Amino acid sequence: MGRASKAQAQENRQYVVATASRMFREKGTAVSIADLMKASGLTHGAFYKQFASKEDLVDKAIAHAFEDPAAHLPAGLEEPSGDHETARRTLIDRYLSIWHRDHAGDGCPVSGFAADLGREPEQAARSQHVYINGVRNRAARLATGDDDGMAQLCTMVGALVLARATRGNPISEELLQAARTALEGIDSGQSAPRHRTD
Repeated sequence: MGRASKAQAQENRQYVVATASRMFREKGTAVSIADLMKASGLTHGAFYKQFASKEDLVDKAIAHAFEDPAAHLPAGLEEPSGDHETARRTLIDRYLSIWHRDHAGDGCPVSGFAADLGREPEQAARSQHVYINGVRNRAARLATGDDDGMAQLCTMVGALVLARATRGNPISEELLQAARTALEGIDSGQSAPRHRTD
């Protein structure tokens, strides 16, 4: 019985981390522990058996988000294999999509956690390694020729954040389209993807 309960506790812990990862990207890290545990279907008291603090959970939720290969892809779609330029264009189209704008909880952690980490320097310091590796990884997937992909990533993240802030107004879709148009104009140089750090 002890073994089953230990396995159940581990399963519950993983479920809380996954739920937190989605909720924090959608609503910010100010989500209360009570609301998070309610969404997980567990009691508030169960949190303290699993995590040292809320900050500990935020760290784990950020790491979980960057480990999820489906982040910023619509449900059921996989990343295309094949040449780098096809994968790059698919990434841009999916990142700057209405689906991604409207599903922050299942979306890219670069944009999902940026504002919170910018406001919470202590949390940012704790999560910095994972976050920076995630940024570099995503930029590497956009790299073209001599371009390291950083400016392209900045364009995508900025457009997505602005589109979410203006959802419900036609400018929201205009922002996504403007970023897509700008990124389509970048010469690919048919470069292979750069080395990733995560």
